[in-house]
Amino acid sequence: MGNDQTPVPLTPAVFYILFALAGGDKHGYEIAKQVVEDSQGRVRMGTGTLYGSIKRMLADALIEETGQRPAPDLDDERRRYYRLTEEGHRALRAELARYARVVAVARDRDLLASA
Repeated sequence: MGNDQTPVPLTPAVFYILFALAGGDKHGYEIAKQVVEDSQGRVRMGTGTLYGSIKRMLADALIEETGQRPAPDLDDERRRYYRLTEEGHRALRAELARYARVVAVARDRDLLASA
């Protein structure tokens, strides 16, 4: 996030991971599947991109690892589950608001009519 409280635009990988986690705690593979679903198949995240982004997002306090598991007895103990932090929620809301402003300008300019 910017030091002047103005959020910087998120990378597509960070946006889609935050967007996926907005629906609840998920482990890495679930996040990757949700990204494909949310992007209607247009975005597929490799493991390097996914886990590299997760590592940076943990360091930036956008997400956190949760010790809770949905069904501990049915789950692989090696899985790590992630959830949004308050900072992550703020970053996602700011990015969605930025997208909404861009779409509003595009509508004002009648740029979406031919799309």
